[in-house]
Amino acid sequence: MKIFLISFGLLALAFAGIAIKIWGKKDGKFSGTCASQNANFNDSGEPCGFCGKMPEDCENK
Repeated sequence: MKIFLISFGLLALAFAGIAIKIWGKKDGKFSGTCASQNANFNDSGEPCGFCGKMPEDCENK
């Protein structure tokens, strides 16, 4: 039971942190969320696996 309460508390804390981050951002938008657009991760110039844009077309630079 103690493990359940600890894990539930940590999960609630994580959700609260994400909610605060969304609330603190303008319109709840995050910038630069495509990891494949990051030059450190995408050194071969491949398109984004999520939105399909090329790195040079990324709006979140």
